[in-house]
Amino acid sequence: MEINRTSGSILKMLLAFSVPYLLSYFLQTLYGLADLFIIGQFSDVAGTTAVSVGSQVMHMVTVMIVGLAMGTTVMIGRAVGANRREEAAHAVGNTILLFVAVSLALTAVLLLLREPIITVMQTPAEAVDGMKDYLTICFIGIPFITAYNVISSIFRGLGDSKSPMYFIAVACCANILLDYLFIGFFRLGPAGAALGTTLAQSFSVVIALVVIIRKKMLSLTRQSFQPSAVVMKSLLAVGLPVAVQDGCIQVSFLIISAIANSRGLTDAAAVGVVEKIIGILFLIPSSMLSSVSALCAQNIGAGFYDRAKKTLFYAIGIATGVGLVAAVCMLFAAEAVVGLFVSDGAVILAGAQYLHGYVWDCVLAGIHFCFSGYFCACKKSGISFLHNIISIICARIPLAYLASKMFPDNLMPMGLATAVGSGVSVIVCVIAYTLMRKKNPES
Repeated sequence: MEINRTSGSILKMLLAFSVPYLLSYFLQTLYGLADLFIIGQFSDVAGTTAVSVGSQVMHMVTVMIVGLAMGTTVMIGRAVGANRREEAAHAVGNTILLFVAVSLALTAVLLLLREPIITVMQTPAEAVDGMKDYLTICFIGIPFITAYNVISSIFRGLGDSKSPMYFIAVACCANILLDYLFIGFFRLGPAGAALGTTLAQSFSVVIALVVIIRKKMLSLTRQSFQPSAVVMKSLLAVGLPVAVQDGCIQVSFLIISAIANSRGLTDAAAVGVVEKIIGILFLIPSSMLSSVSALCAQNIGAGFYDRAKKTLFYAIGIATGVGLVAAVCMLFAAEAVVGLFVSDGAVILAGAQYLHGYVWDCVLAGIHFCFSGYFCACKKSGISFLHNIISIICARIPLAYLASKMFPDNLMPMGLATAVGSGVSVIVCVIAYTLMRKKNPES
């Protein structure tokens, strides 16, 4: 089942692992884009705003689950690299126990907090009812969202990034068909978008479980599911700081969205659309973060520290290079790209302004995302938490607020605030990495 990633060409290994990861991220991003695109064809600006703001909330929940599952990827990867199969199996069993409890608790808490979330997001009055329907259905589907991401983290820890890609590809196709059915045919609006997404995600989980059972891909025994305080602690030691960090990042973006929402329906819709576009541009940094964490975990587990460091710097080169190309292209094509999702001229203009500033974040994020993956593989995910918190508190939120007040007719300065925040993260990451090398040259 497991695939050893501790030998051969580092660049080939990184590309072979990251490309399926990239495609998985793209397909997962396509979920939200499909919802936004299809509801834009059959609904008004209020419906589009309800889905764009609601999907930002769900994105925050999803990335926190993925962050928590990072502990599983790293622990399994290190066990596979060291050829400790029983330890890997025990990590899988305890992961399943942990996330069953997490998903059920998360569903209950979020359903209770639905109204406050809508209020905190300063959702425009016209979009409140649609967002309420969207969140209710999506919150009920959280156990399936959790199941898919946990299964993916297990596969990737075992060195297999292709299987999750296949599962999400099937689900993505199902989501598009269901969106047209519920939004286009039945005219259910935001509720239809949520139904399509949730049912498609459930379908992907069923497919994944069928494949696992039929191929007997996981050698689990009853002992694998025995709760272990040591294993749980190891899973949470890596995953919890990442989950909290990712949650704080998403909260910062939600705050920025709330600031935009307070400026009116046009700016709210513009920011929501651009967040989806940025989700595509961030596919490379995100795939590199996850690839670095999984591959470096295996190499560190095997004692190949030099290969782990080289993997980090190859990933930084790829992510920043692609990010720079994407940023330059978006400077010339911003209005055309935003126009793919909305037809309102005012929303297109505002979205292009926001994208012109925000797009530079793609370049800097490529650096600190890769460092975050490396720190996680070293079981030092607290560093990732630290640099993101510093970035949020010192730059991203205060600068976005100031930009909104100082430039009420232009969203570009608000977009630039996110890029400055990533610049702060890069500085902290470089300092932390340098100190790690001085303290332990092999790290």
